[in-house]
Amino acid sequence: MSRQSPRTGEGGGEVRLLELVALTAFIALLVSPFIYLMRPERHAKRLDSPPLQFVGSQKCGTCHQQALGKWQGSYHDLAMAEANAQTVLGDFADVVYRDPYSGVESRFFQKEEKYYVETEGPDGKPGIFAITHTFGAYPLQQYLVPFPGGRLQCLNIAWNSKDKQWYRLPPYEVKGPDDWLHWTRAGQTWNSMCAECHSTQLEKRFNITTNSYDTRWFEINVGCEACHGAGSRHVAWAEKPELARDSLGNFGLQVQTAGTNNVQQVAVCAPCHSRRFQLGDNNHTPGELLDTMVPSLIEDGLYYPDGQILDEVYVYGSFVQSKMYQHGVRCSDCHDVHSLKRYLDGNDLCLQCHKASDYDTPTHHFHKREHEGKPSQGYLCVKCHMPGRTYMGADYRPDHSLRIPRPDLTAKIGVPNSCMASSCHQDKDLAWINEKYTAWYGTARKPHYGEILAAGRQHLPDAEPLLVKLAQDTLQPVIVRSTALSLLSDYGAEKNTPIFTTALESPDALLRYTAIRNLLYLDPDAKKRLVEPKLYDRVKAVRKEAAMALTTLPPDMLRQENRQAFSEALAEYRQAMLYNSDFAPQRYNLGNLESAMGQDEKAIALYREAIAIDAAFFPAKVNLARVLNRKGENDEAVHLFREVIADHPELYNVQYSLGLLLAEMERYQEAATSLKHAVDGMPTFGRARYNYALVLLKLSQWPQAETQLLQCLAGEPANTSYFEALTQLYLNFGMKDRTRELANRFLQHSPGDPTAAKILEYVNTTQ
Repeated sequence: MSRQSPRTGEGGGEVRLLELVALTAFIALLVSPFIYLMRPERHAKRLDSPPLQFVGSQKCGTCHQQALGKWQGSYHDLAMAEANAQTVLGDFADVVYRDPYSGVESRFFQKEEKYYVETEGPDGKPGIFAITHTFGAYPLQQYLVPFPGGRLQCLNIAWNSKDKQWYRLPPYEVKGPDDWLHWTRAGQTWNSMCAECHSTQLEKRFNITTNSYDTRWFEINVGCEACHGAGSRHVAWAEKPELARDSLGNFGLQVQTAGTNNVQQVAVCAPCHSRRFQLGDNNHTPGELLDTMVPSLIEDGLYYPDGQILDEVYVYGSFVQSKMYQHGVRCSDCHDVHSLKRYLDGNDLCLQCHKASDYDTPTHHFHKREHEGKPSQGYLCVKCHMPGRTYMGADYRPDHSLRIPRPDLTAKIGVPNSCMASSCHQDKDLAWINEKYTAWYGTARKPHYGEILAAGRQHLPDAEPLLVKLAQDTLQPVIVRSTALSLLSDYGAEKNTPIFTTALESPDALLRYTAIRNLLYLDPDAKKRLVEPKLYDRVKAVRKEAAMALTTLPPDMLRQENRQAFSEALAEYRQAMLYNSDFAPQRYNLGNLESAMGQDEKAIALYREAIAIDAAFFPAKVNLARVLNRKGENDEAVHLFREVIADHPELYNVQYSLGLLLAEMERYQEAATSLKHAVDGMPTFGRARYNYALVLLKLSQWPQAETQLLQCLAGEPANTSYFEALTQLYLNFGMKDRTRELANRFLQHSPGDPTAAKILEYVNTTQ
């Protein structure tokens, strides 16, 4: 400050200058300590040191006693516990339970205040196993048994807390102790299947080399910091006298939970309350959802085509489809975030927002509160708008898509409707349901994306333009648009590349991720141009998927300046796969990576490991067959393809791959059979039809080959390969008129095409 030059007046200027300099220096002495306190680097240092640590729910409760009181006894509090007299709910008084599905008997008993079960072990013989932990409390409680390799196995006999009895958990079709779903096998391993959402700051620590776990947690159940993040900075701030507290954003808590919108709040819940693929340990930190996990789309086997719940999908994928979510509704609008209880019962919960005179009236729901002198539930909002399903044999979970009942879609695409699914009218047929519905609400029906997704799942030709439109419709939920984009890949990505290109630039990470995963047919130059920029995407899931997609390119194709980003993103991909490599799909993905990098032997080993983990995981068999084919081991490859098709005849892509392999082996009759199945199942997939035509040519079935090639050109009238194959057929038989007609038609779609022009010139100038 003293170096600045103050203005001076006329006369006596030098004396006044000295006085001002002295005054300025004095002010600087007074102000400088405060300036030092305000320096950003010192402020940042105080915030970042010491490192953030978890402190535990009891520590939080010293100040937040009301919140702690609500949390205690909640589903989060009871998510997991050590087995003792206070936590075990089941009857262990030497009780024998006989499994009605397998006939296996299990005896539950105590010895020296510890809990045991005698039941079928991993070798199929009875054994005695110690129970060390409880898992959940209501409506059921499971029990965990320690196994070698750091595993905790979930017993498939659970305690029904509602009915106070032992019962067998689904799935019921377990085929003995070698089945992946047997309670002693990987499908019931707590470390991989359950742990990440039942404890706080869980570290899975799976070692692919030793095939073992060293799983740890900070807090055994779902505590305060599972939602708020590590609390040490907040505690240090709170323990200071009030006047000494820094002005910390969010009071030093790592995750913002107060004052958030619905997208932000739901993202806090989603890492557990969703069907998903986990990218690594959930460290309870803020950020983009797809930095931690990738939610499942509306996939066959998980959801009905209209998005209703089918398998266990844990709320998120349903709720983000809802109009409630689109209009800003959050979990906390219905549920207390600490006790997890609903604020109100019955229709009162919905009437917080919806006007009673419009909705809680017989003119809207058309149901009585009593029927034949008994209480009825037909008037309840949840009965129509949140029909549920029972999971784990005893746990009823409402569908959180909060949809308008559509019994007409039951007739059209075979999805459930709340009138019948809610157990109210199971004695009535669908015609009666639709008749009543039409009488009440009229005949008007809005188009529903479920019809489009259902057609897409069936690979119907008419679905393709509808899927294109749905994928581009910004008024639809992102999960719906992403599902449409995924289904489009079955129609061949070449002509739909612009749709995927647009999705790559979407602000929604799920759309960008889905687009990259489904750009299967791009040529190297297009892949480089479209996907390489995504190595710098701000979201982890997108970056890693971009890196994996680019592994199919020659290494020297990537720009020099992008190779470091590629290496880093590929390392993220590999780490995510290693994290989940206790599952067959991730061993398979690692195999795909090695295959793309030219490491066939490593790929083969990983594919075989995936099959060893779960013999029913057919993608590993398919890709193993492809690598074996590349190595010339075609007999085993054919066997693997046929094994998959026997179990899944609807997998027409596999039929296509088998047909190509058989054609390569010059087994043309068998190839024609497989390729015909592929064409019948994927009628719009031109490459399958084209290869079928080529095989028919090999079999001298000329008319049939012509028919197939004409259909190929009808779908893609500018495709040069299709045109040249059909031209060659015509010229071989001297059919100049057909050749001329074909060339003229092709030139209408591809003006100036040199090949077509030369062929036309040839047929016009030769006898």
